[in-house]
Amino acid sequence: MSNDLQTKQFHTEIVGNNQGSAAQMNEVKSGPRIIDPVFTLEDVSVSYGKYVAVTDVNLQIPSNDITAFIGPSGCGKSTLIRTLNRTNDLIPGASVAGKVMYHDADLYDSKASAVEIRRRIGMVFQKPNPFPKSIYENVAFGPKVNGRPKKSELDEIVEKSLRGAALWDEVKDRLGASALGLSGGQQQRLCIARSLAVQPEVILMDEPCSALDPIATLRIEELMMELKKEYTIVIVTHNMQQAARVSTYTAYFVTEVNPLGDLRTGKLVEYDETKKIFSTPSDPRTEAYVTGKMG
Repeated sequence: MSNDLQTKQFHTEIVGNNQGSAAQMNEVKSGPRIIDPVFTLEDVSVSYGKYVAVTDVNLQIPSNDITAFIGPSGCGKSTLIRTLNRTNDLIPGASVAGKVMYHDADLYDSKASAVEIRRRIGMVFQKPNPFPKSIYENVAFGPKVNGRPKKSELDEIVEKSLRGAALWDEVKDRLGASALGLSGGQQQRLCIARSLAVQPEVILMDEPCSALDPIATLRIEELMMELKKEYTIVIVTHNMQQAARVSTYTAYFVTEVNPLGDLRTGKLVEYDETKKIFSTPSDPRTEAYVTGKMG
């Protein structure tokens, strides 16, 4: 099934026909104009109890491309990326205000299925987290949960996913071995393969290379450049050089002290094409960050 058909089916099954107008869905207050965005965020704020982690985010994320979130620690990058597949739902006290649209579907509509959302919008975390199972069973886990296809179908899915994650040639002769025996870089590519196995449209990556050595990092970056031909990728990274190398669009976030207390809240400062963010940013705070004057 094509991604277009999958997306239409998602809208019908998950949120029915209660859809906003195109003007409402695509209107944002800042950033580049994106034609047919995968995500549109409108006045999005995320809180944990009374603490506001990130606020007033407006941006659009394009399809089949790489968008990077950069900024200092504590500015809400990881919190925001988790809103895109409702992983924050798993954190006690977390709440989201504003609109998070996936094509023309409101991800926080009361009728939306978080399980289906996470199948279509996969997540790869900072630290590789393979299951304590074989390499084969790690990749086959999602398809089994979603429908238990025949063994022959599973074999095909596992091979295709491992090839998609550039790992097949390294593990094809030991699929029954424990995934925990792989190197850190291989484990991270296995986690990407596990995400690909359930046929997502989007892959979210929360600092996927922070725990890897330079060689493994290069392999992940090369893989991202290949994957964007078929998938939309959103990446959180502290590595500005990485953002400059792999992304087409970059969003820079900063922390601001809450005037009502000493807690810090993340805010989106600037969102634009990566080459502009790193060469001629519009905001002096962005320039200070990307040139190393502040961090």
